Amino acid sequence: MYKYFPHTEDDLRDMLAKANADSLDALYAQIPEGIRFKGDYQLPSEMSELEVRQLFEKLGSQNYQLTCFAGYGVYDHYMPSVIPSLLQRSEFLTSYTPYQAEISQGTLHYIFEYQSMMAELTGMDISNASMYDGTTACAEAMMMAVAAGKKQNKVLVSDTLNPDTRKVLDTYALHQGIELETIAEKDGVTDIDDLKSRLAQGGVAGVIVQQPNAVGIVEDYTGFAEACHEQKALFIMDSVAADLAVLKTPGEWGADIAVGDGQSLGIPMQWGGPYVGYMCCTEKLIRKMPGRIVGMTRDSRDQRAFVLTLQAREQHIRRQKATSNICSNQSLMALFVTIYMSLMGKQGLKEAAELSYAGAHYLCDKLLATGRFSLVYDKPFFNEFLVRYDGDMDKLFSTCVMNRIFPGIRMTDGSLLIAVTEKRTKEEIDYFLDMIGLSDGVN
Repeated sequence: MYKYFPHTEDDLRDMLAKANADSLDALYAQIPEGIRFKGDYQLPSEMSELEVRQLFEKLGSQNYQLTCFAGYGVYDHYMPSVIPSLLQRSEFLTSYTPYQAEISQGTLHYIFEYQSMMAELTGMDISNASMYDGTTACAEAMMMAVAAGKKQNKVLVSDTLNPDTRKVLDTYALHQGIELETIAEKDGVTDIDDLKSRLAQGGVAGVIVQQPNAVGIVEDYTGFAEACHEQKALFIMDSVAADLAVLKTPGEWGADIAVGDGQSLGIPMQWGGPYVGYMCCTEKLIRKMPGRIVGMTRDSRDQRAFVLTLQAREQHIRRQKATSNICSNQSLMALFVTIYMSLMGKQGLKEAAELSYAGAHYLCDKLLATGRFSLVYDKPFFNEFLVRYDGDMDKLFSTCVMNRIFPGIRMTDGSLLIAVTEKRTKEEIDYFLDMIGLSDGVN
């Protein structure tokens, strides 16, 4: 085994000395004997490049690929093949962050284009250069609202927000001294009466809602922005980016801050990341916005140039005091969605969203027609819906998985959350229905 290590005997001896251990056995002495691996590692002595490739292809063939009908914040959208080809160009792949902005004109240019596209997609005035992911973008919006609120440290969060996002908000709030309160849900949507009641108690810096919400319902937020602004609170909307191609935008709802994850803009699910968070806001909040912003200007020769703007260099090195830090966005993933939106165009984004909508409603109608499924909430939905099954859910799930279908997300109350994207063909949806019939004993 040790011949595969890059360390010499002297290296090992020096590291053990630093760890105050006499030997490797002493170093691992606290690990119980019962969980230590005692056998020999099955590592070949040598392999050619061709043999290594063949080995990994053989191992990869053992993966059990499922057709995905799950969502809940991460969606199986199509990635045009040109994107990885462009993304892997060395000038992009090695330019993670433009430390010296003026010499990173290509990086700044695509960030500027990203900002322009995201601002248009969300209907907002301004976008930053992107955030780490959707959940942390929402947490940053919460802190942004408190920073703008002038001694108001309470933030109201709809109970229809994705629970994973809520957990991140709780963690950030705990260490920032922010008080979080939950706005009740009523029939699957945010209760505006409860919102108004909580706003009337005062001290509210911001209100956070989601569109579509955690269980796929497209909520009607009429009057929400007005209720927030009457009490001088900011209205924050967390949205699935791709859905905004056809849904009413946060800007149209009167939101002050729009956040969410850009994963739905063609980024593969890839085991949970990396993704990219977006954050957009109204122009009056631009100086409160965390993260970097790229602006366009003219150089001494009157040529178009791009610069990091509205921030001092010190913001990158002040650590916890900074409103931005050097890793506040993943530029490579921002480039990913920029290429995706450029390739798709307005019409392409709209068509992909419409296909997702049509597929979800076709599947839902077919499920309801069986008489064994019912909608948990009789509310409008986009491409994701919550159903109850009048049967053995364990059997349904296992039958689908054995037949290479991942049928959705099982919720804690026993319901099933199903999502459909433009990748799901009618044949796949019909096959899914056949597997449900097989589980139900129909076939």
